[in-house]
Amino acid sequence: MDANAKKLQEMRVALTVKALKANNMEAVYLPTKTEVIPMVRSLMAKGSSCAVGGSTTLFECDIFSLLRNGDYKFYDRYEKGLTKEQIREIYLASFDVDTYLSSANAITEHGELYNVDNTGNRVSALSYGPRQVIVIAGANKIVPDLASAVVRVKEYAAPGNAIRLDRETFCLHHGRCLNPVCDSRSLMAVPAGSCQETLCSTTLILSRQREKGRIKVLIVGEPLGY
Repeated sequence: MDANAKKLQEMRVALTVKALKANNMEAVYLPTKTEVIPMVRSLMAKGSSCAVGGSTTLFECDIFSLLRNGDYKFYDRYEKGLTKEQIREIYLASFDVDTYLSSANAITEHGELYNVDNTGNRVSALSYGPRQVIVIAGANKIVPDLASAVVRVKEYAAPGNAIRLDRETFCLHHGRCLNPVCDSRSLMAVPAGSCQETLCSTTLILSRQREKGRIKVLIVGEPLGY
């Protein structure tokens, strides 16, 4: 990224960080992903419990090397050999951990976090339960507003995850949603039942928070995730 593009990005990040703070979320800008692990370590006490939502960003930042190092009680949904019932138990235990780590599908310049789930375990934990939530997201996920957040998921996040998970969705084969834009009648604007195999079952918008500082947003100055 050249100096001018970097400056523009940092201006957008600064605007977004200010809005997130106004919405009672802590927010910080980290220029590179190498700074993520030291920051996360500073926010988590040794011996505390933690869990994660499904996130490519967490893998790209090597968060799992930190969570699996023995310093924390980690409910690891990615542990090999888990049955469906064991994964469900981890999802349920995640609601009562000290720290829940995840990413976001989009972050608006108005200070909102936009997330779309299939199973719903991630959006449930983001909204309530864990004592602390750490959201890690690349600056590429910043959008002007909620309408742009919806379009971002339709045109990029959902198709990217469909390819990654090999899910038989419309967007897997077409590279975008059935309706890639927002209809004035509905933000989602997908005809009922038209996407038989979907990744987009549950949507959560986190705006102004009642509990100040529970959600901490780390915006990284590199493209991360979908």
